[in-house]
Amino acid sequence: MTTTLTGGGGHARRRLRLGSTRLSPYLFIAPFFAVFAAFGIYPLIYALQLSFMRWRGAGVARWVGLENYTYLLTNPDFWASLGNSAVMWLLIVPLQVVAGLGGAVLLANAKLRLRGFFRVAFIAPFVTPLVAMAQVWIVVFDQDYGLVNYLLNLVGLPDVGWLTSTAWSKPTLALLFLWKTTGFAIIILLAGLQAVPGGVYEAASLDGASRWRQFWSITVPLVRRSMSFLVVIQTLAVFQMFSEPFVVTEGGPYGSTTTAGLYLYNHITASDLGTGAANSFLLVLLVFGLSAVSGRMLRPKDEAS
Repeated sequence: MTTTLTGGGGHARRRLRLGSTRLSPYLFIAPFFAVFAAFGIYPLIYALQLSFMRWRGAGVARWVGLENYTYLLTNPDFWASLGNSAVMWLLIVPLQVVAGLGGAVLLANAKLRLRGFFRVAFIAPFVTPLVAMAQVWIVVFDQDYGLVNYLLNLVGLPDVGWLTSTAWSKPTLALLFLWKTTGFAIIILLAGLQAVPGGVYEAASLDGASRWRQFWSITVPLVRRSMSFLVVIQTLAVFQMFSEPFVVTEGGPYGSTTTAGLYLYNHITASDLGTGAANSFLLVLLVFGLSAVSGRMLRPKDEAS
């Protein structure tokens, strides 16, 4: 009888140890999920609920249904901000993909001199605080005292309102964005290039393929996943762009640089939190759609089906 009890107790202890072993991984990751639920999922659900309410940050929130969404979808300023962001996307993303791929190919070339220096030079703007870079941009592109207009005057060209004209304000901001983030694009594409087996290029050389043919037939197809990732990330960044227009142009002139991110911020500063929440979810849907289309277009052929 004693042996039976002892055996039963040992079996129970083994089951307890086995149960604790199975639960240990979940206990280790539980703090992350608790923090994610508190600061990720709950704010997201609360913002979705707030998008159907009228609330100024104080008092009782009033349920208004789809009124906030209807207001935004019929507001010309909302569509103008999306149009400004779309133009910025056209000025930034295609050029950045091309420039990033070219820079990555150059840095991947083992024969390039000072390769380490160029890598640091490309990534330095990305890690530099944006406010400092924006202040430099304001000084360089100032219409009256800026360096760019000074150089134009030296060759007999008139001053240009880089930050004060509706024609040049968006390209000037796009150039700032490109200067700051192209190093990030180069790193992403360089990582994709380094994953390409070197034997593929050797086989192509033996078959008589030129460098240009190797680039179009090997390099571009094999880094399309990295290009797709870059387009998705930069699409999200462009439509969330806030700091650049806020610091450099404050959305002017005449709202020509009021991006979707800056327009959303204006609702928050006006304490129109319900409309701001609705605006944010409309942007989420828009960016999700654009990212899906971009990723589909750049998906490798073997995954297209």
